[in-house]
Amino acid sequence: MKLIITQATVCDPQSAYHGKRCDVFLQNGLIQEISPSGKMKQSGVKVMNATGQTLSPGFVDMRASLRDPGFEQKETLDSAARAAAAGGFTTLACLPNTQPTVQTKADIEFILRKADSLPVHILPYGAITHNREGAEMNELYDMHQAGAIGFTDGNKTIMQAGIMERAMQYTTIFNSLILAHAEDASIAGSGMMHEGEVSTRLGLKGIPNIAEELIVNRDIELARYTQARIHISHISSKGSVELIRKARKAKLPVTCDVSVANLIWTDTELEDFNSHFKLTPPLRSKQDQKALWDGLADGTIDCIVSDHAPEDPERKDLEFEYAAQGMIQLQTVFPLLNMYAPKTISQDILIKALTSAPRRILRLPEVSINKGSIAELCLYDTKASWNYTPKNNLSRSSNSPLLGQTLKGKIIATFNKDQINKYA
Repeated sequence: MKLIITQATVCDPQSAYHGKRCDVFLQNGLIQEISPSGKMKQSGVKVMNATGQTLSPGFVDMRASLRDPGFEQKETLDSAARAAAAGGFTTLACLPNTQPTVQTKADIEFILRKADSLPVHILPYGAITHNREGAEMNELYDMHQAGAIGFTDGNKTIMQAGIMERAMQYTTIFNSLILAHAEDASIAGSGMMHEGEVSTRLGLKGIPNIAEELIVNRDIELARYTQARIHISHISSKGSVELIRKARKAKLPVTCDVSVANLIWTDTELEDFNSHFKLTPPLRSKQDQKALWDGLADGTIDCIVSDHAPEDPERKDLEFEYAAQGMIQLQTVFPLLNMYAPKTISQDILIKALTSAPRRILRLPEVSINKGSIAELCLYDTKASWNYTPKNNLSRSSNSPLLGQTLKGKIIATFNKDQINKYA
């Protein structure tokens, strides 16, 4: 592909061109040249006018359930990749909560091979324990050698601290990453939403913050003991932010992320029993939500994830008590952040949380808008509005409260694998 993107405003805090309007020449999957806007001259090269639009590195999602293999009626790698590209992502890390569970060298190789021709890079996590049951550790090194980006049991917490400790000690040998879901099942029990005023008013059993915070604290202490790299995923409570902030100050190898849903919504969304808002972790209070934004602002929280979790109508369109947890989000992360981020949160903070921070944690090659860099880019318009409809929803599932709504903030194109994917 030969292409000049002209008149684009660069948003990349790592770039010397950050905040400037530039022309960017792409060829053979690389940024070949950058010059002040309107100055670039290349005969016989296609030009894409990006006036009023912003160019950033492509987004990286550290946590997405892609359901393939085994649950292809909900999502396939192909449909997830197309939805992700339309959402500005160039890389996805996928959870092993499939059927069969991704837990062997062959499973990792299967996903990498199947994803090779797709418009985004798909990087599989391997399950820490056999069938994600929390009892018997899998052959982590074999999966690492096959290309596993890290290890996790997805939305299942490893309740036996000894197994978690051994997994963390083992991964220090080859310096891999453990991704932790923090929820003490013995406390959360059959809870359906955040424990607080709203759950009491609705008469629904709640999940208290301490169910998350006990495991966050345990895994931080295990990181202190083992010095293993641990990433605590989709944190949701004020207490978790405070615990991780202390761990970071103590220079422990702890990182974390937050789901876009927990940044945007609170437990008040559940007052009409809308099962689209039944999530794990649950949507929590306004105080927790504020703490999450504060943690993102001061660098305690590294990344924002989609927590994409497709579900079919048979499991989602039910009475609230029986509905499955989860929401599709790959196409809506950017517009939600664009519309609802507090004024104290700059676009620079959001882009860092979607690009360079997850790349650093996953130890991926650096992508920056500089000459010679890999051309994994996203072009977007913060002022453009679009209607999110069943027709342009590229996921196989439709479990989103946003379908039928007008969203502000549109992905114009992604550039990845020496190809362009245009959406406007």
